[in-house]
Amino acid sequence: MIEVAIVGATGYAGAELLRLLTAHPQIKHILAGSQSYEGIPFSRQYPSMKAIYDESCVENDLNTLARQCDVIFLALPHGIASKQVNEAILDQCVIIDLGADFRLKDIGVYEQWYKTKHEGRALLSKAVYGLCELYRDEIRHSRLIANPGCYTTCSILTLAPLLKAGLIEKDSIIIDAKSGVSGAGRSEKIDSMFCECNESIKPYGVATHRHTPEIEEQLSLALNNNTEGTGITVSFTPHLVPMNRGILTTCYAQLKSGVQTAHIEQAYKESYAGEHFIRLLGYGTFPETRWVKGSNWCDIGFTVDKRTNRIIACGALDNLVKGAAGQAVQNMNIVFGFAEDVALETPPAFPV
Repeated sequence: MIEVAIVGATGYAGAELLRLLTAHPQIKHILAGSQSYEGIPFSRQYPSMKAIYDESCVENDLNTLARQCDVIFLALPHGIASKQVNEAILDQCVIIDLGADFRLKDIGVYEQWYKTKHEGRALLSKAVYGLCELYRDEIRHSRLIANPGCYTTCSILTLAPLLKAGLIEKDSIIIDAKSGVSGAGRSEKIDSMFCECNESIKPYGVATHRHTPEIEEQLSLALNNNTEGTGITVSFTPHLVPMNRGILTTCYAQLKSGVQTAHIEQAYKESYAGEHFIRLLGYGTFPETRWVKGSNWCDIGFTVDKRTNRIIACGALDNLVKGAAGQAVQNMNIVFGFAEDVALETPPAFPV
């Protein structure tokens, strides 16, 4: 039995974490940290948790929480974790950071894309990228886990097997991605208001989105057999869709000469054999966000455009579960030796 804390518990990702963890049989106690709602019952902000979790939110103080807990989840904006996480905290507990501060190994790349100084250079070498299906062994022995972003999780899981197997041209990758509005967080933003986004779809962060270098680094590692995080450059364009949850990525790449459908299917099967949370739909069947909503599953399907010799591979997941909180719980389960699907067994909800 372990004790956990969620720092930033009243944001969407933090609240989803708390929802999942209340159903975890190995969790003894949960502390919900909140800067804005300290001292206020969590269920007052999220009435869906009434009679399930009525405890008051506590102060977001990592040093205090580290002495009380076995694991702390950080559901915070970028730039905060690198200032607050240190060796003394890691000696006391495991940190699973849902933010971006420890995802990129190159501080220069981080500071270029996130426009802020990184304060945790000494810890970067200790951080493990928490994409469970790719780095399970490393995660198992880590004290600092960088939980991947939602767009990146979907894009990497969809494309990595093709690069590992050498089936696609590395300079030909285009990723067209769609996200529900919850991906923008719970804070008040004009672009997230109902009248601003309902009945409309729009691209944003065109050629500038911060998930781009994360995708490129991880796909480069897939290409280079985890030896070098450079070599891949992608065109990545995200879009905002007027739905609450979901990520859909449509990935295009040029196939190498002689690659057949059977080679592609074999690459996916070899990469994800035995992976509980990856559902391979196969050739000609494509995922939809409604079939993964509320779950930790990632669905992947593909086809080949024979006119252009391009593969079109599609992935779908719930941005708040497999794209954030669910993957964080999956990482925790790996670190503490629990069954990987504990508290994540709930099937997708439909209709919602």
